[in-house]
This record gives sequence, structure tokens and C-alpha cells, in this order.
Amino acid sequence: MDTIIWGNSVGAWIVALVVGVVSFFLFYYLKKIADKYISFLFSRRPTTAISLVLDLVRQINVYFLILLAILAGSSFLSLPLRLSRAISMLVVLFLLLQVGLWGNKAINFWLTSNIKRKVEKDPSAATMLSALGFMGRLLFWGIIILIALQNMGIEVSALVAGLGIGGIAVALAAQNILGDLFASWSIVLDKPFLVGDFIIIDGYLGTVEHIGLKTTRLRSLTGEQLIFSNSDLLKCRIRNYKRMQERRIVFSFGVLYETPLEKLKEIPDIVKNIITSIENARFDRAHFASYGNFSLNFEVVYYVLSPDYTVYMDIQQRINFALFEEFKKRDIVFAYPTQTIYVSGAEPISVSLKGQPASEGSE
Repeated sequence: MDTIIWGNSVGAWIVALVVGVVSFFLFYYLKKIADKYISFLFSRRPTTAISLVLDLVRQINVYFLILLAILAGSSFLSLPLRLSRAISMLVVLFLLLQVGLWGNKAINFWLTSNIKRKVEKDPSAATMLSALGFMGRLLFWGIIILIALQNMGIEVSALVAGLGIGGIAVALAAQNILGDLFASWSIVLDKPFLVGDFIIIDGYLGTVEHIGLKTTRLRSLTGEQLIFSNSDLLKCRIRNYKRMQERRIVFSFGVLYETPLEKLKEIPDIVKNIITSIENARFDRAHFASYGNFSLNFEVVYYVLSPDYTVYMDIQQRINFALFEEFKKRDIVFAYPTQTIYVSGAEPISVSLKGQPASEGSE
């Protein structure tokens, strides 16, 4: 027992070993007890806070517990200064690693819970939340690494200054990528369109399938996928048909010039009665608008109380059928391109058959 090893007696080493082993099992079983107790609470009252605490407890690393036990045992020894500092530094590094694991778990937990809740309302929110999560983890681990380097005695200020200059160089080199990244955030925050919206961009039309960090993808009516850079999208004029509350329709038709005046006066009322009898349609006006080259032109305006294009086409078809039927009952004829040529001042031409003299006035 009186033998000295590294400045400590065998008895002191035995005490340190016992304290270390007991401390490890104590920490380990405390973790197990906390896990079971919090799991029991979560089964009785499944709240977000309890779920987060349970995940953090389960994230405690066993190597971190071993280092805590070594630190507890070493407190009963008189160790050389360098060894004592090495143990303390190792414990601090593992503590920072454990804090990093907790922070990473907390960020993932926040992302998962928010994505599940918000994606139901806005699928494009997943893009924004994923980007924020990535930036958050990057910043968090950067701080952890800087603190660890500082505890190891490395000068951090010069490193931070170098990272700042390097960051500027990287930003200049990747300005197009960063432009698309910030554009995606602008799209998600400002919401000019959402996933599922039908939009038209400079003549290209389709349904929004995905809003990513760099590109936005549309599915066109003909089936192919259209891909746009996010930064280019913000420079374009976008027509969003999904947000249409009602559709204003203007159409015209023409009838023959020979149509009697009394029947012309009936046409606006005929159109009005047809449109008002159709569900999801609101009549606005019908007028004898102009004299055409071959027709008397009427202009009709009505509203479809649905943004669905198929609903609009169904209503327009019913109007066309009903107009055709009503006009046929009243002997009103739709005009079609015709041309009448009047010849005046022409004199009769004498034509004689072969072998016979032409008689005067014959043709």
C-alpha cells in the first residue's frame, strides 16, 4: 500500500478506481432511470417538450459518462500538472461534443415537428425549413469547434479573420448559387406561388411540383418537366391561376344582317336567361356591340364562379348549345363569312349558238 505510483500510493489508486467505477455505473443508471421515467411521462402525456427531453437524454454518449467517471476518480489523486490538464481538456472536449449532439438533436427535432405541421398547409415550407436547419447546424457546430480550439490553446481570432476573408472569396465565387438560395427564401417567405399552383411564366405554363434551394420545377400540360432557376423566376412576370377566385369571360358572336330588328332586341335577354340558369355562372352584360363586315356582332360578359378551367369550358359549352337551340326556335341565323357582289350599269351581251344567228336580246 505504501508503494508510490506517479506520486500516489496504491491505496489512493484503488480509491480512485473504485470512485471512477462507482461514478460510471451511477451516471449510467441515472441515465436509464431518467429514460424510463420520462418515457412513462410521455406515455401519459405525449407533449412536444417531454418528447424533446426524452430524445436529449437518449442522446447522452456512454464515452462522455466514462470521462466524467475518470474525472471523478482523478480528483482523489495528485496527478502531474500536464496529465491533470490533459484529462480536464479531454473532458471539456467531450462535453462540447455532447453539447453539439444535444444541439443537433434539438435542431432536428424542431425541423421535424415544424415540417410535419407546416407542410400540410404549404409544402414549399419544407425547403425553407431545411435550409434554415442546415444553416443553423453549420453555425452551431462552427461555434462548438471554435470553443474547442480555444480550449486547446489555439489562437482563434486569427482563424476567424482568415475565415472571414475566405468567406468573402467563396461568396464572390458562388454568387450565382447564393443568388438562387436567397431567391428560394424570397419565394418561400413572400409566397408568389405554392406547390400545386398553376402558373404561367413568360409563355411557359404548368403546375408547381417542387420549390428547391436552387431551382423550381413545373409539370407542363403536355407532361414534360420545366425547370427554372429561382433567381430567374423573380425577374419574370408570373401569372398565378390557382389564386383566381372567379374567371371573367368575354365572348362574341354575330347574326345575319337580314335579322329583323325585333329579334335583334330579343337576343340580349335570351343570352341573359341562358347564363342565369346555369350554376356557377353570373351574368354581367350582353350588348349589340358593332357592325361587322358580314354580321351584326354581339358581345357577352359573364363570370365563372370557379377557378377550374374545366368548369369554365363546361359552362361555355352549355351556353353555346343553348344559344344554338334558342336561335333555331326563333329563326335567328348565326353569321358566317359571306360576300355579296352587286353589278350595276352592265348591258346585255348577245350570244349566238353555232350555226344560228343571234336574236336581239338573247343571252
